[in-house]
Amino acid sequence: MNILVTGAAGFIGSHLCEALSQNEADQIFCLDNFNDFYDPEIKRRNIRDLIELNQVTLFETDLRDYDQLKSIFETYSFDIIIHLAAMAGVRPSIEQPFLYTQVNIIGTQHLLDLSKDFNVPHFIFGSSSSVYGENKKVPFSEDDFVDHPISPYAATKKTSELLCHTYHHLYKLNIACLRFFTVYGPRQRPDLAIHKFTRLINEGIAIPLFGDGTTKRDYTYVDDIVDGTIRTMTWLLAQTDPAYMIFNIGESQTVELNYLVSLIEKALNKKAIIKHLPHQPGDVPLTYASIDKSRKFLGYDPKTKIEEGIPIFVKWFLESNNL
Repeated sequence: MNILVTGAAGFIGSHLCEALSQNEADQIFCLDNFNDFYDPEIKRRNIRDLIELNQVTLFETDLRDYDQLKSIFETYSFDIIIHLAAMAGVRPSIEQPFLYTQVNIIGTQHLLDLSKDFNVPHFIFGSSSSVYGENKKVPFSEDDFVDHPISPYAATKKTSELLCHTYHHLYKLNIACLRFFTVYGPRQRPDLAIHKFTRLINEGIAIPLFGDGTTKRDYTYVDDIVDGTIRTMTWLLAQTDPAYMIFNIGESQTVELNYLVSLIEKALNKKAIIKHLPHQPGDVPLTYASIDKSRKFLGYDPKTKIEEGIPIFVKWFLESNNL
């Protein structure tokens, strides 16, 4: 089976490609544009071993370049696309909404259109828990009303889910949208809280804490995200009729920000210096995944609790020269 993974050199994508490459019956194709949202060399290191071992084929391509994407589809055939590439981050999206629209929405439409034109029957879209906005009902369910996003990033993810449904309805593409909940683990992006806090605490620099530290997140270890994605692929491939489904892929456990900081302190054996700052526009006070649907259809069952995952991340961080 030929599998195309977009955003393959990123945090989640590189872990997913490593897991997929273990099946010698599958051929893995990786697409990434290695943009400078953070140091591109980090992403090149993420995927270097897979390339050197000839376990993947890499396309260095931008989702906005339709002609270049089309030339790839004209040359290679794919059985499934796992679309993880995106401009990420709530706060940066407020500063650059046009860029987020171009990459996340237009880029997704390019892939859906090419899937339709080149008969790629299966499509997994990497969505986000940010689509739930300031949802008052907890835990968050896939059937909840999500038409009030509070950041451009969230709006692009919700729009892309709608595009996926449109292409499923019109062209019978078999599609699953995965709403990932705050993913962490080795190779996490350096701008994300766990990575940033670990680096600053380790260096004895004050960490920026927005609000009073009582906000809560559903933190999900990257191995569980990969497991949920592969289970989704297996489920999609087993469908006899084209389906459209949304699944939460989370831990289903809320962790207060103050407690998260204490876990990092314990793993580093260092005390944090905290700089309290006002609440950030676009940030939600709580994320909390209901995973009942994912358990039922996918057999998804996350394994790594935050108390286990943070020490693993910190160990990786210290061993990787703080990159």
